Amino acid sequence: MIILPAIDIKDGNCVRLYKGDFATVEKVAANYMETARGFAAAGATWIHMVDLDGAKEGRPVNQKIYEDVAVNTTLQVEVGGGIRNLETIETYLASGVKRVILGSAALKNPKLVESAVAKFGSEHIAVGIDSKNGMVATEGWLESSDVDEVSLMQAMMKIGVRYFIVTDISKDGTLSGVNLEQLERMQTAAQGGANIIASGGVHTIKDIRGCKELGLYGTICGKSIYQGTLDLTGAIQLAEGVK
Repeated sequence: MIILPAIDIKDGNCVRLYKGDFATVEKVAANYMETARGFAAAGATWIHMVDLDGAKEGRPVNQKIYEDVAVNTTLQVEVGGGIRNLETIETYLASGVKRVILGSAALKNPKLVESAVAKFGSEHIAVGIDSKNGMVATEGWLESSDVDEVSLMQAMMKIGVRYFIVTDISKDGTLSGVNLEQLERMQTAAQGGANIIASGGVHTIKDIRGCKELGLYGTICGKSIYQGTLDLTGAIQLAEGVK
């Protein structure tokens, strides 16, 4: 399993939200590049980055930051937030970003997802499934839908998607532990045909252990690293089977 430390960007700053609420924005680090390089020094090979302004506005806002990290660190970058067309995907991938995350587009424009997988390859496209009580939320979590998370994942798998970032919004930024029931449900539904990345709620090494035992592809860690409840190096070693 891989560990993906996270940097969310709003107004150019490294921040975290509580349950996806923009009113709870909290600055967690002074400098995105120093933070990213610190993750690399701790042993991380990937970084998960989100353009919160982009998610809200439906277009890339902070893309220079992600491109900077992709070019000037050893980390492989996956980025989401406001990606709504093939041109944006192509720009990101051409700049060195390894994987882009399509969220709202998966529900509202599945043809875009299908085209993206066909054009750029499944290894470069992830679908973010953000949900409350099993139902998918969109537009930076500002809108809810009547589509359940398993149905959306299976529909996306049919058009070639192989990477899914699964977030329980009620857990995100809470340090209350991951939703193992949700993750197990999604892992079972994937039937080995997709890579599930857990997101939201990671608090301690216990959460990393739980995700690894489920056989997940990856786990995203954000607030737990910034607040010191999770040692990144230790998490990476456990995930990779070093200890």
